[in-house]
Amino acid sequence: MPPIPDRSGPARLAYGATAVLIGATASLGSAFVGVNLPFIQGRLGLTPVEGAWLTAAYAMTNVSGNLLFLRFRQQFGIRLFAALGLVLYATMTLLNTLWDDYTAALVIRALCGFATVPLSTLTIFYMLQAAGQKHSMGGLIVGLSIAQAATPFAYVVSPALTFSEEPHVLYLFESGLALCSLAAVALLQLPESPKARILARGDLLTYLLVCPALALVVAVLTQGRLQWWPDHPWLAVALCAALVLMATAFVYEEVRPAPLIYHELLFAGSTMRFALGAFGLRFVLSEQTYGASGLLGLLGAGPDQLQGYYAIILMSLAAGVGVAALVFTPPRAAVLAIVALAFMATGAFLDADATGSVRPQQFLGSQAMLGFANGLFFGPILIFGVLGALKGGFEKLVTFIVLFIVSQTLGGLAGSALLGTIQQHREQVYSAQINASIDPTDAIVAQRLQSQARQFAPVLTDPALQRAQGTRQLGQASTLQANVLAYNDVFRLTGALALLLLAWLSIQTLLTMIKSKEQGGTPAPAGGGAS
Repeated sequence: MPPIPDRSGPARLAYGATAVLIGATASLGSAFVGVNLPFIQGRLGLTPVEGAWLTAAYAMTNVSGNLLFLRFRQQFGIRLFAALGLVLYATMTLLNTLWDDYTAALVIRALCGFATVPLSTLTIFYMLQAAGQKHSMGGLIVGLSIAQAATPFAYVVSPALTFSEEPHVLYLFESGLALCSLAAVALLQLPESPKARILARGDLLTYLLVCPALALVVAVLTQGRLQWWPDHPWLAVALCAALVLMATAFVYEEVRPAPLIYHELLFAGSTMRFALGAFGLRFVLSEQTYGASGLLGLLGAGPDQLQGYYAIILMSLAAGVGVAALVFTPPRAAVLAIVALAFMATGAFLDADATGSVRPQQFLGSQAMLGFANGLFFGPILIFGVLGALKGGFEKLVTFIVLFIVSQTLGGLAGSALLGTIQQHREQVYSAQINASIDPTDAIVAQRLQSQARQFAPVLTDPALQRAQGTRQLGQASTLQANVLAYNDVFRLTGALALLLLAWLSIQTLLTMIKSKEQGGTPAPAGGGAS
């Protein structure tokens, strides 16, 4: 890590602004694609399956990038590391404005996923320079959390950028951010950190084994719900191939003198508890990215109607980050995670009584709770884990960082995949129940069908066609109601999972405190209880 000298107020402000600019550059490109995916699909004439590959391509390369880049930065220095990442990303975004078809979009998204890995690290380093040595812990939390604001911010600004219905506007905005970041880094450089020759030839082979393994898992989680799990055998083949590649990488790393992946850290009990907790927290937060957003989209809420909704989420996220930055110390990590889980459970259960007439305004309180929880736990839980990993030596940090990134990426994808699968299954169950209860001979049902048919009288003169359209409209209404009930089940499930995690974490924390008291010391930052 570069040194953090004492700086003047204006210099710290400049470093902080540069950190926000680089953080926005690193995360907004992917967020824009995810938020505007229906718009991009319509523009390029893509199916939902083809569109999902655009988001998968980015995650497939991004999830494993730190495995290689951490050692590269330590050997060649932060400045070369920054220049290569920004130049590659700026080049890719500029190509996106010129080469506008599906193949190009896939290639560029994949390369952008790889190129943004250095930018995330740069964001943290610049924010540390802004915070100074005295407030470095708070600066680290803010730097880590900037990327979490990308999706709500993308929802807020996207309606203005897509007003012309030209995707080039999105790509030009992304390119502008990349070029501005490149200029800012050139003008305001980081202090050079000490270098060490730690790269080995074997590192590349490990990366070439782990990267496709994780990429295959990402592909399965992204496509499984859309293509439906039992209908496509390639999903099972991909998971088996990922398992073989990962096992081969572990065996190879076991015999290396200076491995990238340290098994004793990776499979330690405290590390596994930490990874499970981090994965579970990200999984539960899928209630916001998939559940509430999916239901509002189903009910017809467009981008313009969701701007205020996501502005509230953005502000609550910022509030959570601010609180975490002000109060965090390693012994408080478990307390912050418990509070975050309590907010998640409360928000999820508040959403579980939605109806077909619900609007974004009715979700503001619950989703503000989830946004606050997201800001409250993300930075502290990573810092807590890093402090524990550093007890085994700095060389083991690569293993931990990769584990955390994988847990967060796969936790989010698994949450969307599993919750989406449950929602689709429950919708089918509720549709069957509702349709079975509709009896055309019932007086109320017959009156409803007549009312629906009369709506088409001004445009259809044939009574049979009027009745057919009325029946079809009633069927659409029952399907909508079944979907709403299925989303309510999703909300209840995530609330229950949050309570389960809350109970598990509270027990682990209590056991850690008891053990520490018996030993006559204070709870250690690396204790498994504050996972």
